[in-house]
Amino acid sequence: MRLTAKLKDLAATAGRWLGLAAATPAPAAAPGVRVVTCDRFDDMTWRDTWGQAAALRALAEDLNTEHDYTEDLVRDAWTAAFRAFPEVLPADQVHPSRHVNRQVVASLLDAPDFAELRRHTVGDAYASAMAVLAQGDALRTILERSKEAAEAARAAQDAAEQAAQAAADIADAMHAAEQAGDGEATTQDAADAVEAAVAAAQQADAAAQQAAQQAAKALDQAAPGVRAAARAAAQQASEQAGQDAALAAGWGLEPGELQRMSFDERAQLAQALRGHRLSRFAHLIGRFRQMAAGERAHRVNNAAGELVGVALGSDPSKLVPSELANLAVPALRADFAVRLAEGRLLTYETRGDAPAGKGAIIALVDTSTSMDHEEGGITREAWAKAAALSLLDQARSEGRDFVGILFSGPGSQRVFHFPKGRGPIADVLEFGETFLRGGTSFPQPLDTAADILAEPANGEAVRNGDIVLITDGETRVPAEWLEGWQQRKAALGFRVFGVAVQHTPGQVLADLCDNLRHVARLADLDTPRDLFRLI
Repeated sequence: MRLTAKLKDLAATAGRWLGLAAATPAPAAAPGVRVVTCDRFDDMTWRDTWGQAAALRALAEDLNTEHDYTEDLVRDAWTAAFRAFPEVLPADQVHPSRHVNRQVVASLLDAPDFAELRRHTVGDAYASAMAVLAQGDALRTILERSKEAAEAARAAQDAAEQAAQAAADIADAMHAAEQAGDGEATTQDAADAVEAAVAAAQQADAAAQQAAQQAAKALDQAAPGVRAAARAAAQQASEQAGQDAALAAGWGLEPGELQRMSFDERAQLAQALRGHRLSRFAHLIGRFRQMAAGERAHRVNNAAGELVGVALGSDPSKLVPSELANLAVPALRADFAVRLAEGRLLTYETRGDAPAGKGAIIALVDTSTSMDHEEGGITREAWAKAAALSLLDQARSEGRDFVGILFSGPGSQRVFHFPKGRGPIADVLEFGETFLRGGTSFPQPLDTAADILAEPANGEAVRNGDIVLITDGETRVPAEWLEGWQQRKAALGFRVFGVAVQHTPGQVLADLCDNLRHVARLADLDTPRDLFRLI
């Protein structure tokens, strides 16, 4: 069809919108709803976590009652915590409706405490989810502070959609004009339709630009409040992650062991650890374990030990240099041989630790009422159980059986078995949780320990077991029982180590134990230090 000059001018004016209407960017180039870079592995892990973590879904649903796109926000916050090298996408690669999410996540990543938080969360889907949950209240606060920015973003999105529709209307009007007849009236009607479409597009475009400017301004105005709330959120999540990690480490849980648990199992475990009556002593338990591990690392079985002087002997490995020099002189070799046979060579005298036991480790922990006594924020019970848990670590590292016996008065005891130092974490927690109260009596728990050591393994009793008695008291024992106890000890070849906690040992403990020490202060971790070398 032949267009009039006016229609041609309108076509030139409409060219910009015609180009917009004709543009069809590839899906990969279109702005997306994610704000953090991720890969297929991240996606797979997120879907699995989202499916398991009902608490995450509940958080997103709760936030969604007042705000939009909260599931996307929860996912992006999780990705920022989980991914090794998270990067916030440029604004032009993020859909305008998610610009608020982008600002929130960018503020989290910029928070100083978020870097500390990521020490506990990178590569750990559960820890990342728990970090998001810990930030739940803060995320709600952030979204409230960003409400005007979110509304402005929605308005900008609506305006942009209207502008796109107006561009499409121009294209329809131009197509109709090309199909119109040659009559003057028909041409005029087509021109009027195109002119109206162009005017509407101009108005929609101006509205879209103004809405975009208002959205950007609203984001800028919300930024200080978002950053402050993000810092608070990161700090809170980092503190909780650190506490959870300390609790887990204090109870001997390895990161690999935790990551093999399901989400629900880890969530229940974290709740149990936080609610445990000894949870406030996690730091003490952790310090005890670190000290014990250090002592074990320095222990060398069958080593010569500390040099204390020179003596006469016949051990060639301990010869002083002058004797070695005599051996190198042919004329002195005969004299060397004679003195070697008589044990009169000059040798270094050393003092080393007694050889460590190879049988089971049995920790007898007094849980009488007096063990609840507290000093400097530490109870005697916490000190004793921290020592016992460190012995459990030792048994696990050396493949030795461990038995924990909690006792108080006559007839009151609980026995916990950990073959090769291993067992369900629920049993470890129950061992730590149980407190019997009452008085103190030694014979029953000691007899139980001896009975356990007397049980045959592979057809014969395992010798060289170690019993550690930790108590803050002392009671009389029948002479007949004590005599029988000494005979059983000699027959089975086990050793008894005693630790008197804030109690000066008396004759009974001295008779019962081969090695006895007194801990006067509950902050003292030095007195029992060598225990972990000797056992």
